[in-house]
Amino acid sequence: MWLFQTNHLAFLLLIFGQYNTFALQDVTPELFGSVKYGTVAAFGDFNSDKQTDIFIIREQSELVIFLADSTSPYFKPKVKISKDNLPEEAVITSVVPGDYDGDSQMDVLLTATIKSHQTTVIIFWGDNQTLDTGVSLLLNKTLIDEPLVMDFNGDMIPDIFGAVSLTSTEICYLKNRTPVWQKALNSTAKMRIPHSNAFIDLNKDFTADLFLTTEENKFETWLNKDGTFTKAHVIPTPDVKIVGQSSFVDFDGDGYQDHLLPACSDEICHQSAIYLTKPGSEKWVPILSDFRQKETVWGFVPGSINQPLVLHFGDYNLDGFPDALVILRNTSDSVQRAFLLENVPCNNLSCASVGRMFHIHWDQSDLGAIRNAVMATFFDIYEDGILDMFVLSKAEDQKDLMIHALKNNFEADAYFVKVMVLSGLCSNDCPEDVKPFGVNQPGPYVMYTTVDSNGYLKNASAGQLSQSAHFSLQLPYTVLGLGRSANFLDHLFVGIPREPGNTDIRRQEWTAIIPNSQLIVIPFPHNSPRSWSAKLYLTPSNSVLLTAIALIGVCVFILVIIGILHWKEKKADDREKRQEAHRFHFDAM
Repeated sequence: MWLFQTNHLAFLLLIFGQYNTFALQDVTPELFGSVKYGTVAAFGDFNSDKQTDIFIIREQSELVIFLADSTSPYFKPKVKISKDNLPEEAVITSVVPGDYDGDSQMDVLLTATIKSHQTTVIIFWGDNQTLDTGVSLLLNKTLIDEPLVMDFNGDMIPDIFGAVSLTSTEICYLKNRTPVWQKALNSTAKMRIPHSNAFIDLNKDFTADLFLTTEENKFETWLNKDGTFTKAHVIPTPDVKIVGQSSFVDFDGDGYQDHLLPACSDEICHQSAIYLTKPGSEKWVPILSDFRQKETVWGFVPGSINQPLVLHFGDYNLDGFPDALVILRNTSDSVQRAFLLENVPCNNLSCASVGRMFHIHWDQSDLGAIRNAVMATFFDIYEDGILDMFVLSKAEDQKDLMIHALKNNFEADAYFVKVMVLSGLCSNDCPEDVKPFGVNQPGPYVMYTTVDSNGYLKNASAGQLSQSAHFSLQLPYTVLGLGRSANFLDHLFVGIPREPGNTDIRRQEWTAIIPNSQLIVIPFPHNSPRSWSAKLYLTPSNSVLLTAIALIGVCVFILVIIGILHWKEKKADDREKRQEAHRFHFDAM
């Protein structure tokens, strides 16, 4: 009996533990109720409750912040910047949350166009988990394109990097809420519009570097060697007609950030491809060039300034390799749909040098049901480490885009580590007793190394908020998949930008990190990594639940056996007592 019960439990664990699906579930009503429209523009923990909120632009003239809640609808519109709070005829083009005055409270930066093609920057200041909409800062210079929010001087307060003219870039520091401008780089290269500039570590020294896209179809890498940026590499784009937005992910799991670029060989994007180049290399490797679904050919949607051609990345199946979401257009009937690109081992010679490639999931019926899709991105809706999806679509009878929230029902018991690096401007003694969680910090770099279930070394890396312009829609945290290995992380490294003249790397290492955990890193003080603190929050996995069920089942089974044996023993005792009562006592005669 015991052998049968053990085998039965093992069989159940085997079946449920290896169940694997890519199914999606539409959960839009339970997230937004009836207010499921607008353009998802940014993410951030606005009210410092360790839950990520959503920033949505309505009719290009107002911003609504949907705060995460524990009751349905799970995102409620609580904070609003209306057109009355903005300059007249302002058209909002992007949103970048962050702590721009160093008080550890989240502020909101808006970019807008006002009667011209120049970009105006407006900042609303955070005030005790809300916004002071009556007081805002309108920067005294305009830009030719949306800015890159970065930490130029390593003080962990976001700065505003942008082009004030075609050949001049400047950085704006906000000192005591007052803008201070200075020339940023000794470069006369013309910035491309729309740009895809990035603030990301490109040489694996845990210090964020600067990546620029120029008008001459070239990419410039400016490395941060001693707190200042020095031009290191200039590489040309592939020989294509349309160049999309550059993105940076650790595509092949070697710890380096790879440069991925969607592009089209013709003006109408009937011939599309995604290229990859390694750091320091000028060789472009195609990792996806076949967009044919049986007899149907799909291709990218040629980008515009307001809606550029872009990939949005996230580890959908937690295997340690980033996947992507992209909008493709049917070349025959112009129908647009969102598609999942899964990062899989390379199966042809063109990508052999990388070892990985993208595979298009044509059979995603839930994504395919959303017609006229214009944008798709990843988001952890339930804060469980599993990345879900937002898809925005265009309806003919609506001024705004429609929001579709799709829950990821991926049920293979894969593991992850979720890391958020804060500003470290304060720890437990923040001004006005605020919680330091509500900041979006650009520039930190995260990498782990561990051993997988087969004994092979496994690592992955990611930059936090490396891009901010043109709806980059990056999350304020990084989710690094660990695959099906439940081993402790051997090493987890976190690095932050450094100040000018400082050659010491600001990096700290943690060991034996528990899988399926969220790590909130507070780098305080900045120049003393050994003093940095990390708060660990656990997210139970499916195996924990299955183990609990198996344990409860075994306990119940043992209790039943004990109960039966106890009942049999009691019956035997009662029978013996009755026999004793009826026995003839000779001593009584």
